[in-house]
Amino acid sequence: MNEYLKVIRGNYANFKGRARRREYWMFVLVNFFVSLSLSVMSNALGWTLTPDTTNPLRSLGVLDGLYTLFILVPGLAVSVRRLHDTGRSGWWQLIALIPLVGPLVLLFFLVQDSEDDENDWGGNPKALGSQSDAPLRQW
Repeated sequence: MNEYLKVIRGNYANFKGRARRREYWMFVLVNFFVSLSLSVMSNALGWTLTPDTTNPLRSLGVLDGLYTLFILVPGLAVSVRRLHDTGRSGWWQLIALIPLVGPLVLLFFLVQDSEDDENDWGGNPKALGSQSDAPLRQW
């Protein structure tokens, strides 16, 4: 959850620098569950713009539509920073527009490990000793 809030609060529209895998994938995971929850709530309240009686999860709700607009810029920004961390330009996101193969190639780029040394977009976040490097607490 900290990574999600870090993207929203500190790096809302920051397209410069690098983002570690943990930051990116935790953002994606929390974003998925928030979107799913808002979609279910919109359907339960009847606040849908395009009702689909056969499959309620395919209808566009007001809450999830507003959330999608809110999260568009930070989602693009964290993706660009993640690509920077692997040594690629953020323009590589456009490869997802190629049917079938494009999204798979982009996924391959996003799951790769960071470049070890400094690259064109800054120093390695792992080497900078970010908070996410701290060991997990024992409960």
